[in-house]
Amino acid sequence: FIVTEFSKTLIFAFLLFAAIRTATDLYTLAWAYVVSSAILVWMALFLFGLSRAAGSSVDRLSSLYTWDANDIGVVLIVGLALALLLFQATSGKGKLVAGATILGIGATIARSGSRGTFLGLIAFGLGLLFLLHQVPVAKRVLFLVATVLALVVAAPSGYWEQMKTVVAPTEDYNWSSTEGRVEVAKRGLGYMFTHPIFGLGINSFWRAECVEGEKVETHVLGTGIRCTPPHNSYIQAGAELGIPGLVLWCSLVFGGMVSCRQLRRRLPRAWLKGDAEERFLYQATLYLQLAFIGFAVCAFFLTFAWLDIIYILAAYLGGLHVAILEKQGRSGAAAPQVAVPRRRTRGAPVQFRFATPPPSE
Repeated sequence: FIVTEFSKTLIFAFLLFAAIRTATDLYTLAWAYVVSSAILVWMALFLFGLSRAAGSSVDRLSSLYTWDANDIGVVLIVGLALALLLFQATSGKGKLVAGATILGIGATIARSGSRGTFLGLIAFGLGLLFLLHQVPVAKRVLFLVATVLALVVAAPSGYWEQMKTVVAPTEDYNWSSTEGRVEVAKRGLGYMFTHPIFGLGINSFWRAECVEGEKVETHVLGTGIRCTPPHNSYIQAGAELGIPGLVLWCSLVFGGMVSCRQLRRRLPRAWLKGDAEERFLYQATLYLQLAFIGFAVCAFFLTFAWLDIIYILAAYLGGLHVAILEKQGRSGAAAPQVAVPRRRTRGAPVQFRFATPPPSE
C-alpha cells in the first residue's frame, strides 16, 4: 500500500514540476500551499480539541483528521516559509492573508506540543536571522517576533515544561525505553548495515521490528510486540533503501539548500529591486532554503521519508529554476554561464573558459 502511495507521491511531484513554467505558476502554487496551511491552522485552532495523554504533562492537539500533532509541524514549517515569501510578494488582501497565516502557524505549533517542531522552528529562526542577509534586519526580526509571540500566547498548559525536556534527553523515555527513539535508531542503523545496498524495502521497517528482526529474537513469548515506526526520516531512508538510497534522499534535503544558495548567487542583485517577477523569484531562493532547513530538522524526529512534503519542495525548486530561465529569456538577460574545459596538451594544467549556451528556439 505504501509503495503504491509513494508512487503516487512521485507522480504528483513530477506533475507539479511540469506545471511550473513561469513565475506566475510558481506564485500560484505557493499560494495553494499557503491557503491549505491556513485551512489546517483554522481547523487546529477552532475545530480540533486538546487532550493530555496518560503520563504526559502537556495538553496538545488530538483527533486530527489527517496529520497527527507531531506531523502537522512539518507541514506548517514549510507553510511558514512560503507565507513569509508571499507576505513580501503581495499587497492588500494577499498580505493580510499571508500575515494571518504566519500568526496562525505560530499558534498551531504551540498547540501541537511537538518538541521536534519546536527545534525545527528554532533552526528556522536562526536561518531567518543569519542567512537571509538580503532581507532587511528589521523585517527578519519582525517576522520572527510575530511567530514567537503567537506561539507564546497560544501555548497550552504544560507546553514549556514539555519543551524543557529537550535539554535533558537522558531523563526522557526516548533515551532508555526499548520503544524509545534512541533504541529504535540503533536498530534502524543495524538494519541499514545488514542490508547496505537495497535496504529492507520501502515500508518494511515494521516487518524487521515485529516479524523477523533482532527485536523479535529477544522478544519474550506470550507478551505483545509493537511494530515501532522509525521516528526518524534519515533512519527510515537508510534502513529501507540502504546506504545509496540514504545518500539520494539526503541529496533532496541538503542538496535543496545548496541549490537555493547557488541559484541565488547566479542571479543579478538588481532583481531584489526589479519588477514584481524578479523580486518574487529572487526572494523564492531565500525562503525555499528556509523551508528545506525547517524540514531537515523536523524530519529528524518523524517518519516522513516517503511522504509528500520533501517532494513538493523539490518540485518547487525545480520549477523555480525553470521560471528563472523563462524570465531571463523574456527579458533578454544572459543565460547562466557554464564552465567547460579547454583542450589541453598532456601534462598542462586544466584551463576553463565560459560558454553561454545557445538560446532555446
